[in-house]
Amino acid sequence: MSVLFNDLPILETTKEALQQLGFEVPTPIQEKAIPKMIAGLDLIGQAQTGTGKTFAYAIPMVEKTDTSLRKTQGLILTPTRELTMQVYKEILKLVKFYPSLKVTTIVGGESYDKQFRELARFPHIIVATPGRIIDHIDRGTVDLSNVNILTLDEADEMLKMGFQEDIERILQTIPSTRQTVLFSATMPPFIRKIASNYQKSPELIKIEAETLTVEKIIQGYYLVKESDKPNLLKRVLNFENPKTAIIFANTKADVDRIAEALQAANFTADALHGDLKQSQRNYVMSRFRNRQLSLLIATDVAARGLDVADVELIINYDLPQQDEIYVHRIGRTGRAGKKGKAFTFVTPRKRRMIEILSKFTKAEIKKLEVPTEDSVYAQRLKAFKHDLKIALRKEVPNHLDLLNDLANDEMSRESILNYLLDQVIPKPITFEEIEVITDKSSREKTSHRDDRKSKTGLTKSSGSYVDYVVNLGRKDGMTPPVLFKFMEKEFGIFSKNIGDIKHNSNDTVFGLKKETVSRLKKDKAINYQGKNVTIKEIK
Repeated sequence: MSVLFNDLPILETTKEALQQLGFEVPTPIQEKAIPKMIAGLDLIGQAQTGTGKTFAYAIPMVEKTDTSLRKTQGLILTPTRELTMQVYKEILKLVKFYPSLKVTTIVGGESYDKQFRELARFPHIIVATPGRIIDHIDRGTVDLSNVNILTLDEADEMLKMGFQEDIERILQTIPSTRQTVLFSATMPPFIRKIASNYQKSPELIKIEAETLTVEKIIQGYYLVKESDKPNLLKRVLNFENPKTAIIFANTKADVDRIAEALQAANFTADALHGDLKQSQRNYVMSRFRNRQLSLLIATDVAARGLDVADVELIINYDLPQQDEIYVHRIGRTGRAGKKGKAFTFVTPRKRRMIEILSKFTKAEIKKLEVPTEDSVYAQRLKAFKHDLKIALRKEVPNHLDLLNDLANDEMSRESILNYLLDQVIPKPITFEEIEVITDKSSREKTSHRDDRKSKTGLTKSSGSYVDYVVNLGRKDGMTPPVLFKFMEKEFGIFSKNIGDIKHNSNDTVFGLKKETVSRLKKDKAINYQGKNVTIKEIK
């Protein structure tokens, strides 16, 4: 029998609030975390995005806040402005039933004057990004001396984004008597370090699902040359004709380029990435939520915390650099029991990554055929008929008198209707040619590299790249951004010179442009987090 919110040790006001919000049955993370937080225990919650984490820590934090004190008692840290706003909006749903409780957000990209005024009111709970809180600590404009509950949401993402030092400084600033709650999808070494140094005998709650992706999401991939991706994207969008879709690319430059190309092709599309001002990001997101935009092109960092209902289609224009990111991306469709689609563009060289993703997600990712001009037209015509049938059920002004008046010996009713239909029916679209790549041709093109596999299982980079392996892997907290920062700091080699990256548990394989190899001093003594670093070329 399912546990209900009414069965949990929470206040009657909270139970009434949840009932009015339509929540009866807690998610597994809520069922396990809420009683432990209410009891004052430190906690590590390991769960994927979309498991109901926010209410799991927000309910106890709201209930344990003493609103008679004009002091900040709860602090929630998140990796991005978008996630901060999402958490804030979720907490407001509860705070509505606790009118004397004050909550505010502190994020970068917003007016300092506004934040100074908010902090001067001594909000009971602050939801913030680490960088801006550090800024206010330095200015002396925030008082965290009375914080008794600290929550780190998506702590692994904060680590990936370089907030390690900021987090440690904030932890040292807040009273050691606090309750520390940590939520993370993965458990890299830094997370364990926080648990060891800053938590008191933390309880571990691990929520595992049989499949990491929603069952109602149809997953597929297109095998395509890199140069054909822009043309394939237009074909797929015309074939699917989604009312809402998010297209993910790995770089800000690609996001801008894709958005501009789609706008030029008369799609309602816009870009979302970290180089945009907060006001611009808010404007883009507002238009997307209000259906003024049908297509949002975004980077992973910019899309963190996006909470948009009824996203019909996710397109991975580029393969993500980590398996977990793929899950985060496609999890933005197929929500609330609705169906969704997630398609990935895969170049022949990265075909095997689909098999890895399929095993990771425990779900089938089907190979899809590139839509032809005929199939696109047939699909658009089918959609037109469907929409027309629905529209014909609605009441409209009577124009039959006009139709009868127009119909005469020279113009029949059929010819009039045929003309009117011709004005609104979809027209065939001509697309640029795309090279169709079959699995067989893909194998033939890459087979000459099969005899050059390294011990890591990766094929050697061809052309202008040379493959290297460094003895730092996932266990060392190595991610693409960390690798980029490491190479820039130690060798002056920037991210644009680094090719494919493959993170294993104990090492990382990466391609390096030939012209920058000379900067790599392989005999240089480097120590990373207490580990002697070695970098070797893969022969």
